[in-house]
Amino acid sequence: MIDIDVSRDAIGVIQCASGKRPDAGHFVADDGCRVLFVDDPVEAPTSGSLRYARPDDAASAGDTYREQLERYNRDNRTDNPWGLLPAWRLYKPREYSTLVDALGVDNVFILSAGWGLVPAEYLLPNYDITFSRSVRGRDAYKRRGLSDRHYRDFSMLPQDTAKHVFFFGGKDDYLALFCNLTAHVRQRTVFVRSKDLPHGIGCRVVRYETDRRTTWYYECVNVFAAKVRGRG
Repeated sequence: MIDIDVSRDAIGVIQCASGKRPDAGHFVADDGCRVLFVDDPVEAPTSGSLRYARPDDAASAGDTYREQLERYNRDNRTDNPWGLLPAWRLYKPREYSTLVDALGVDNVFILSAGWGLVPAEYLLPNYDITFSRSVRGRDAYKRRGLSDRHYRDFSMLPQDTAKHVFFFGGKDDYLALFCNLTAHVRQRTVFVRSKDLPHGIGCRVVRYETDRRTTWYYECVNVFAAKVRGRG
């Protein structure tokens, strides 16, 4: 149950997922090597077919992989030689398409631990970066800390938006990143599962009650989408 007024004239922001589609394309370096983006390339497992890098590492000619991805989205969207997927199609869970169907693709943004805040249609390469605190041990090379200064996150939500922005994600570093990257937005609502509601974040906080613990916000997305369509 979501006891708030919602409409199709709103923006939905949903955090990224670890599961990527098997047909997700990779960034390709100038020498033809495929690149997989992680938080700590030094600690990543050895691979003969992949090069590991951070999004803001130097790539070539003095620019970074992030800057090259910006150019790719600007100049290669039509032919898309690397086969990159729009952000909303990159992740396996169906809730990304559910949110797009409810609000329209122009009103959906993805909050990515690797790239920041991007429109649903923005082409993203395969990557393996997360804020999740459950990632430990040999997979720790994937885990990013919010204070990590290696990232120059995209913040692509229009500066002049007057739409109400709703966030679906965890109450941890994802929420903190969302708040940082949308500080210019006047109307923001975040859903949280915990009874311990965050304060002082400049957003309206709504508790979503559910017994689901892991990725509970997917359930929230489905209820929200139904309400937008007038069925909730």
